[in-house]
Amino acid sequence: MKRRKVGNMLGLAVLSAVMDRPRHPYEMAAVLKERGKEADVPIKWGSLYTVVANLEKHGFLEAVESVKDGGRPERTVYRITPAGRAEYEDWVRELVGTVEPEPPRFRSGLSMIGILGPDQAIGRLRERLEQLGERAAKQRAVLDQLRPLMPRMFMIEIEYDIAMTEAEARWVRGFLDELTSGTMPGLDAWRRWYETGELPDDLGALVEE
Repeated sequence: MKRRKVGNMLGLAVLSAVMDRPRHPYEMAAVLKERGKEADVPIKWGSLYTVVANLEKHGFLEAVESVKDGGRPERTVYRITPAGRAEYEDWVRELVGTVEPEPPRFRSGLSMIGILGPDQAIGRLRERLEQLGERAAKQRAVLDQLRPLMPRMFMIEIEYDIAMTEAEARWVRGFLDELTSGTMPGLDAWRRWYETGELPDDLGALVEE
């Protein structure tokens, strides 16, 4: 992945918010929330103004006017520059077409699940499976809410989230079935090691090496 002048993912979201017309930061945040992008990129006011300033500094945004609305502070309206559009397009091209190692925390936990023992692992995996079901339901509810409001191209990432959540749930469900049915190879040795600290002979030799 290339090193970008503004590498914060909020910068990408800001560029997307001004593609159709100039906006001041408050409008940028509002349109991102309206499109459901806050689930991908947390929008914090301090960070937003810093990112906007950095995008302007590097020539990706330019101020076009300052507006005064009643008793509110003056707001600067920004538009995307040709360099900003090129950066936006190149950034999306890289994200879509480049595989980047993104090891999830769950994978790290699985790599050390032996310390829990089979019974405790089963309990925790059941909890995870329940949470995955709740997450998928919430994701589908968001998709159903947005579907009448905007074109599908603005909701593809939510469809992806649902697919990834459901894929993980299928895998966890399959692993749980192996554990609860006793069909997982080495299950008895795993339980014995957890309960007594006694490593299987083949694994003990491997650890000693």
